[in-house]
Amino acid sequence: MANPFNAALQQLKKAADIAQIDAEIVEQLRQPQREYHIAIPVRMDNGSLKIFTGYRVQHNDARGPHKGGIRFHPKTDINEVKALSFWMTFKCACVGIPYGGGKGGVTVDPKKLSIGELERLARGWARAMAPYIGPDKDIPAPDVYTTPQIMAWIMDEYSKAVGKYTPGVITGKPLAVGGSQGRGTATAQGGIYVTEELIKKMRLKNPQVVVQGFGNAGSFFAKLASKKGWKVVAVSDSKGGIYNPKGLDITKLFAHKQKTHSVLDFPGSKNISNTQILTLACDILVPAALEGVITKEVAGKIKARAIVELANGPTLPEADEKLAKRGITLVPDILANAGGVTVSYFEWVQNLSNYYWTEKEVFEKLKPIMVQAFNDVWSAGQKYKTDLRTGAYIHATTRIAAAMKARGQV
Repeated sequence: MANPFNAALQQLKKAADIAQIDAEIVEQLRQPQREYHIAIPVRMDNGSLKIFTGYRVQHNDARGPHKGGIRFHPKTDINEVKALSFWMTFKCACVGIPYGGGKGGVTVDPKKLSIGELERLARGWARAMAPYIGPDKDIPAPDVYTTPQIMAWIMDEYSKAVGKYTPGVITGKPLAVGGSQGRGTATAQGGIYVTEELIKKMRLKNPQVVVQGFGNAGSFFAKLASKKGWKVVAVSDSKGGIYNPKGLDITKLFAHKQKTHSVLDFPGSKNISNTQILTLACDILVPAALEGVITKEVAGKIKARAIVELANGPTLPEADEKLAKRGITLVPDILANAGGVTVSYFEWVQNLSNYYWTEKEVFEKLKPIMVQAFNDVWSAGQKYKTDLRTGAYIHATTRIAAAMKARGQV
């Protein structure tokens, strides 16, 4: 698979060339400020000792502390974590929250670990990283295959390391230890707010939606879209997809997934492959799984009128070019899925002030941020006569450049 960090750099270069952004700023943004590689020894249930490899990349902190998730995944490597850290810098700037980018990962298949092994791994990561993270330095969060419980273990281990209860070190925690109302559905909810604005711009009526990926973000997006009266005609998970042109009953699908651990064989739908789901006829395609799924070849077969990237980096640069030429509107990840990090920011603010908000208050604060960011990105695309991804990068880089110049970093 292509190196995702190279794809990220191509996105930056295109925006910088079009908007004529200062070359010295671009040069600094081309590489992360710091990379940490850690060995995490874990005592397994059978008594053996296993060493896991962990990472943390801190890309840029011109606009504030580093922010970004930790993923536990068997294919996680340093290039993936670097790319994700890079995207976080631009995502935070795109929606205007005062953070820089960071990202972490451990190369592991968490499904093969017991609860005890998983806890020891999470705590080992926290002990190794304790000197380099913190509420005013770098604030991790959940990502692929990490959960609120894992965040609680990391927060607890960090609190032990520094000698005081420190909920603000990490976000995406359970409510019992300083989590925020609305955090679980925030990525999906932010994506819905952005999609509503897109529907207005494109004047779509009763849109047909396809959601590739049925994890946290994808499943809640499908549920919220269905409640809006949009017709969700197909979804998929890691085992495959299902399709019903008349629309899927998402509430019943949730129950089916919980019972069978897959969306496959859902009554009234047809099983399809994970490749087929990307090329179904629909108004809006929502990739909500892992990066790199929309290649140039796939882009040539897509029948959607628009794409809303709920996943990080699902579209390769050469696919971007192909989609733009075909007139398919794409709302980029650094805008479309920024609801998650925005509500993480809200959680951090609540932790620091020790004052907590209702879910209603959280979403009342989230909506205007997402709507404003969408309109800013749309305006940048119109001004520079370019696609929305490039418009988003121009908008974000302008904000980062202003902070770097103000701080005398260039």
